[in-house]
Amino acid sequence: MLIHLHPQNPQPRQIKAIVECLLDGGIIIYPTDTIYGLGCDIFHRKAVERICRIKNVDPEKAQLSFVCSDLSDLSKYTKSISTPLYRLIKTYLPGPYTFILPASKEVPKILQTNKNTIGLRIPDNRIANNIVQQLEHPLLSASLPGEMVEEYTDPELIYENFKKQVDIVIEGGPGGMVPSTVIDCTQEPYEVIRQGLGEWETVE
Repeated sequence: MLIHLHPQNPQPRQIKAIVECLLDGGIIIYPTDTIYGLGCDIFHRKAVERICRIKNVDPEKAQLSFVCSDLSDLSKYTKSISTPLYRLIKTYLPGPYTFILPASKEVPKILQTNKNTIGLRIPDNRIANNIVQQLEHPLLSASLPGEMVEEYTDPELIYENFKKQVDIVIEGGPGGMVPSTVIDCTQEPYEVIRQGLGEWETVE
C-alpha cells in the first residue's frame, strides 16, 4: 500500500493506520531527515527477521538502529551515559546522526549484537517523529538494500520496487541520497565510523 502524507502536517488518521500496521508486525518504508528507510516494531521478532531477509543480513550482524521520539526515550535503550556525553548528544539531536551506544536490557534479544551496542537516532522529520510518538516505543530502522541509487529518492519508484516485500510505503516527499553520520560513543575519543549528512565536531 502507498500512503501519501504531508511532510509538515502528517494526517493523524493515516499515522494511526501505519502504527496499527507496525503493531501487527508489518514493515514500512518511511522518510527520515536523510534517506528513506525500512522500519518495523522493535518488539516484533518476525518483522525484524523479515527486514533482515530483505537486506540479506544476519540479525546479529546487521547494522540496525532505533529511531526514538526524544532523549528520554533514547535513554531507556542505552546504559547510563555520562553527563558530558548526554549534553553532546542533545546538541546534535534531532538531526542526521546515529549514535552507537552500549545497549541496555530493554533492547530485544534478537537485536543485541556481539558487541552489545545499539545505534540510536532522533531524525528531524515530522512523519518519522509522529509515527514513533504514536507507537510509544522506538521504530527499528535500516537502510534500503543495495547501493544508494537515484531510485531511492522517489517514493513512487520505491513502492514499485518493494511493494511485494513490505506492507506500506509512505510518500512523504523526495528523499535524500546521503545517510546519517554514525558516531561510535562506546569509548573515548568518539569516532566517526560513517561520514554522512551531519557535520561532526567534538567539543573538547
